[in-house]
Amino acid sequence: MDINKAIRVAVDTGNVKLGTKQTIKSVKHGEGILVILAANCTKDTMNDIEYYAKLSNIPIYIHKSTSLELGAICGKPFPVSALLIVEPGNSNILNIIKQEKH
Repeated sequence: MDINKAIRVAVDTGNVKLGTKQTIKSVKHGEGILVILAANCTKDTMNDIEYYAKLSNIPIYIHKSTSLELGAICGKPFPVSALLIVEPGNSNILNIIKQEKH
């Protein structure tokens, strides 16, 4: 599975929250089905998101790319340290969760 393509399709066809503030705010309210973090996301931000995601039972996937690369994958001209998939659209992004459990 091409994770980068799946992220891009989710951004283009689904409902995705970009950025750490949006992600934390939504995860606190139990919104979303998958959090994706950049490998270079700050430790404090990562800890906050992991804490709230655990409370809301939302899985987290740590992407191997940097925030700058993740921004480019999303088709944005800025870094993206965290994003939340609320609705995957035509993407098969949720297959990551199934792969992680195996």
